[in-house]
Amino acid sequence: MKKNYKFLDSINFPSDLKKISESNLQDVANEVREEIIETVSATGGHLGASLGVVELTVALHYVFNTPKDKLVWDVGHQSYPHKILTGRKDRMKTLRQGGGISGFTKRLESEYDTFGAAHSSTSLSSALGIAEANKLSNKTDNVIAVIGDGAITAGMAYEAMNNAGASKTKIIVILNDNDMSIAKPVGAMATYLAKIFSGKIYFSLRETIKLIISAFSKRFSAKAGKAEDLLRTAVTGGTLFNSLGFYYIGPIDGHDLNSLVPILKNVKETKYQGPILIHIKTKKGKGYSYAEKAKDNYHGVSKFNIKTGEQTKSTNKLPSYTEVFANTLVQHARKDSKIVAITAAMPGGTGLDIFAKEFPDRTFDVGIAEQHAVTFAAGMATENYKPFVAIYSTFLQRAYDQIIHDVAIQSLPVKFAIDRAGLVGADGPTHAGSFDITYLSTLPNFVVMAASNEAELVKMINTSIDINDRPSAIRYPRGNGIGCILPSIYEKIEIGKGKIIQEGKKLALLNFGARLNETLIASENLKKKGINITIIDARFAKPLDENLIWQIATTHEAILTIEEGSIGGFGSHVVDFLSKKNLLDSNLKFRSMVLPDLFIDQDTPENMYKIAGLDAISIEEKILDLLNSNLILQKHK
Repeated sequence: MKKNYKFLDSINFPSDLKKISESNLQDVANEVREEIIETVSATGGHLGASLGVVELTVALHYVFNTPKDKLVWDVGHQSYPHKILTGRKDRMKTLRQGGGISGFTKRLESEYDTFGAAHSSTSLSSALGIAEANKLSNKTDNVIAVIGDGAITAGMAYEAMNNAGASKTKIIVILNDNDMSIAKPVGAMATYLAKIFSGKIYFSLRETIKLIISAFSKRFSAKAGKAEDLLRTAVTGGTLFNSLGFYYIGPIDGHDLNSLVPILKNVKETKYQGPILIHIKTKKGKGYSYAEKAKDNYHGVSKFNIKTGEQTKSTNKLPSYTEVFANTLVQHARKDSKIVAITAAMPGGTGLDIFAKEFPDRTFDVGIAEQHAVTFAAGMATENYKPFVAIYSTFLQRAYDQIIHDVAIQSLPVKFAIDRAGLVGADGPTHAGSFDITYLSTLPNFVVMAASNEAELVKMINTSIDINDRPSAIRYPRGNGIGCILPSIYEKIEIGKGKIIQEGKKLALLNFGARLNETLIASENLKKKGINITIIDARFAKPLDENLIWQIATTHEAILTIEEGSIGGFGSHVVDFLSKKNLLDSNLKFRSMVLPDLFIDQDTPENMYKIAGLDAISIEEKILDLLNSNLILQKHK
């Protein structure tokens, strides 16, 4: 049943919000918060971050003239209140679903979504770019970027601040400090921000406005300016942001609209030319007790019961690939003190929280800093340690130069555990692991593996332990395994050797990765039509099993490769080998099945693979087409 709200029912866009009395803005915020809880309880999503910025979002859209004034949300997982206030209130129940609205900001979705996001630490760079473009166009629109205390630790944010401080271009940066990103923020910046709050926690409104007016006024005296700087330094306990060229305001209570609104108004109206940073303190999960008390503040949740806070649990009792990776690595680490684990602010998502419980001194969370993580691992590898870098495929893209220059060229034995390989569902194209096969298997000195099931994952981890002369990578999907009995940590596979799953005639199917189960389903359907095919689990994109490929190429009429990645990956390497050996000059037919040349929107993983043409029915159709079969395939409905 749709809820009735006193204020929110009449607010569809920021222009409606501006009609509300300032004294009623907290009531609006309370209703927005209630609507977010109702929505996410039914859809799942990023709850805690969105609840923490409700007052800030209300204040920003109340004060600024969006979308003319540009508002950029870093990552975008905190953008649910923004979506509610910018014309998407009635579509919130479609959040993160097929055909629904994105869980992040998306330019194609709304003119209010200034910059598409989903990876962290991009807001300052994009906002500065917008501001400089406005300056060139003689526009006076404000540009506001909202970035969290976790995201501001990344190198890209520092690069942007360095540039902004030197540019003397006005941008307004809101540092949303909630002492929590996906995991607890780490590093010197987190310590620095904590020090700011160690004395007097917040400026009073009077103090803050006084400082803004004194700083921005062209008429204040040199003596007054020195006094104002002294006060700011004394209260904040540091001048890092000032030194970077920002005018620093704060810290202030990010849930106090009586402070936020007048401060934002003053910042908006000032003629001060230069970057301004407003430091606000918020609470992740604010206003929902279960979220406030949760260890991760309900960062990402499944559907849940609002009254109890209990999240819907998967009925699948099989271990996830992430858990299998972590538990296997723990077993090896008990025997080998040289094994260390590295994550970039994702200990829970990558399973390294499991590793850290037993080996805290050998677990390194470097923050949202994938580039640093890879080169940091390379440094450890030079000292004969065995670093496992566990990073999602989509985030590992951010460290590609480091993979090439610092790892591959030096042939250092860094071991990459690539989680979330392939299509991932509700997070959509920004989080899909579509390109790692291509961007890694093109590199010299690399071993690139893909697990077809959880048992193969264990064997590949076992094998990678002893790869000490070059880098290696193991890719595996999101979600649960298929129910294989897990081998011991002593069972390994020969590098560059595939595995024949079943033998048939005419067509050989080379599978690389977790589509193996779908190929087996397709094969069973084909057997009913009298067609028996050979199926091979390739295991390696690099080095290829050239002997096995030669064998099937000379004994079959057709070869079909399948992978959960873009063109340029496993299939491309197979066809290159066949071409070099002149095997394609014979009557051999070759086809590859890869992800299509498009970014697939959010949906269930099953539907996404249907759209991609990598489900069992699509595989069956491709095989029949390749064999020029006259059999009529019953179309999947």
